[in-house]
Amino acid sequence: MNIVDFQKTVSETDKPVIVDFWAGWCGPCMRTKPILEKLAKEYSDTVQFMPINADDSREVLEKFRVFGIPTVITMRNGKEVGRVTGAQNEAGYRILFEALANGQEVKVPLTTFDRMLRLGGGALFIMVGISTSNWIVAGAGGILAFMGIYDRCPIWNAVTGMFKCN
Repeated sequence: MNIVDFQKTVSETDKPVIVDFWAGWCGPCMRTKPILEKLAKEYSDTVQFMPINADDSREVLEKFRVFGIPTVITMRNGKEVGRVTGAQNEAGYRILFEALANGQEVKVPLTTFDRMLRLGGGALFIMVGISTSNWIVAGAGGILAFMGIYDRCPIWNAVTGMFKCN
């Protein structure tokens, strides 16, 4: 699909759109494809689903700066409102479909595994940094640990909320 066909398809629909960038050789894409197709059928009245083969759509990938697949982009009124790169489980993708269908803000929560990995890795870096008096490593650990809780931090949400463009 070229960029002109893509923009025409997106502009002709009055529904929000979920675009799935995939490729036949991509293992994670093949695992998520049945999940996305199931949800697309379930939400077909309120959300349009557009699978795009990354190998055949270089222009569209460049336009949306898609550097890894699978990537799922959510669009409302022709504008990107959310993005997920990498395979998700059904619950993660369902959140995208529900948010678009209900006109809500599209936010994909961290999985428990991702949250624990970030918190654990951050704690490890902090301990190593403190024990070796390397404050750069300790600071990097603090940033990594914060990335495990930033979505639940009210101060972070208030500050980033001031910079949102609608």
